[in-house]
Amino acid sequence: MRLRHHRPPVDESETGIDLAPMLDFVLNLLIFFIITAVFVKEVGITVTRPSNKPQQQEQKKKVKTILIAIRATGEIWIDKRVVDLRAVRANVERFHAESADSPVVVVADKEAPTGILVQVMDQVRQGGVDNVSIAATGGS
Repeated sequence: MRLRHHRPPVDESETGIDLAPMLDFVLNLLIFFIITAVFVKEVGITVTRPSNKPQQQEQKKKVKTILIAIRATGEIWIDKRVVDLRAVRANVERFHAESADSPVVVVADKEAPTGILVQVMDQVRQGGVDNVSIAATGGS
């Protein structure tokens, strides 16, 4: 008779390496580096280089400032001529139609009536220009 060697059953979990703790560790490291990489900002300045497109330069040259002067006597000057307060809006609309991006600068004398200045600015806004600046000239 032949004898069979009886071997005890081998538990397969004891023979392999348990990779679960290592995978947990690697996953935690991955999450840590992803989160910290989001908060890192590079130090430097942003450089905007001018383009070589002549169209943009021509457009910049076409934009001219609309000057409205208010004298101490209350006279309103636009384009080297005296204008009535009621004609300010029409003149601004005409200049605005020629160059839509043109800003308006209201140059008021130090002694000019404030009410005229406010009315001129209202007329400019009603003429369709939102970019309005005020400058003052020295009076006596």
